Amino acid sequence: MAFFKYRAVNASGKVIDGVMELASAEQVVEALGRDGLMAMDVSETRQPAAKGVKKRRSRKKGNERDRVLHFTRELAVMLSSGLPLDRSLNILEGLSDEGAVELIQHIRNEVRKGKSLAEAFSGRAEFSPFYINMIRAGEASGSLEASLTRMSEYLERAKALRKMIGSALTYPLILLSVAVLSLVFLLAYVVPSFADLFTDMGGQLPTPTRIVMNMGDFMADWWWLVIGGCVGLFYFAKHLFAQENFREKFDKQVLSWPLAGELVRNLEITRFARTLGVLLQGGVPLVAGLAIARETVSNRTLRKELDTAVGALKEGKSLSASLLAGQQFPDLALHMMQVGEETGQLEEMLMKVANLYEDEVSTVTQRLLALLEPILILSLGVLIAGIIVSILLGILGVNELIG
Repeated sequence: MAFFKYRAVNASGKVIDGVMELASAEQVVEALGRDGLMAMDVSETRQPAAKGVKKRRSRKKGNERDRVLHFTRELAVMLSSGLPLDRSLNILEGLSDEGAVELIQHIRNEVRKGKSLAEAFSGRAEFSPFYINMIRAGEASGSLEASLTRMSEYLERAKALRKMIGSALTYPLILLSVAVLSLVFLLAYVVPSFADLFTDMGGQLPTPTRIVMNMGDFMADWWWLVIGGCVGLFYFAKHLFAQENFREKFDKQVLSWPLAGELVRNLEITRFARTLGVLLQGGVPLVAGLAIARETVSNRTLRKELDTAVGALKEGKSLSASLLAGQQFPDLALHMMQVGEETGQLEEMLMKVANLYEDEVSTVTQRLLALLEPILILSLGVLIAGIIVSILLGILGVNELIG
């Protein structure tokens, strides 16, 4: 048995918070349903919390993506339970944090003016064309709640993928930051402290010592120039990546890199396949869905292949055949899509491709980190050891002069 904290809505739309001690979250949902309550959120908790009623959810202020995810998931639950759209939006307004209230009020007001939900979304930057077209297709086919459910699942998987990549990159970034700070400290503070000693002793210092001492003097005297150079380099790189010609060449080159190119391909095919699969499941036509899914692909080389595929589809050719001819996307993914086209189950096969290559992203990321981490550690060790050895050589040289 475990304690579960829940938030539910009764038939009158009142929000109720409480705690139950049951074996699983599913049993909590069933128990609430028997009491005439609709579960909105159920999570395990270690300590029982006092039951109470409150009018507004005390959710932490999240970012824009999290707000859209919570809104989509909760609206799908309410509509699936048979609540009307206007009442569902009223309840969500009471459940949401301050950042989401304005959004929900806008949507509710637009719906009350007679607009469809997709039209209400189209005036907001929070909702992508992909999201809006999914909702539009759901409204047209009479399966709005199913479209919202698919969209919430898509957003959750996309969030999990971003979180996985971010977690994997955290340690290398920390290691790189420590390496840079260590070198700056050694060159700016430790090395200059030996300058007076070597100057007073006179004599010719070893070449490695002179190089390190000059670097230390430069860091101590011109630190502002180093910082300015780093900032300038950052903005210069940003300017280069804003140039379409440079970005096209860079994206093409990235695909040929070992491991990194494989990671980019797997990420792009995961996003593309899941987006197109969700759109097709929602009833969006293939050509329109392909044009929308193309926008989720950031690599210019792969995006050009999709542009070619859109033209081939309009000419009556298959999607997989066009992409196979380009030889840029993974062959396994395209052959799976080909089977889906031949069997009339393209949307199901696209979701399988997305799941498969999402696992591949995790595998390739781990392989890349297994190679990157020792390289960073070894490089840091060599640089620091080189500075220390150069100073020791200088001290030994001074001792020889004294002797």
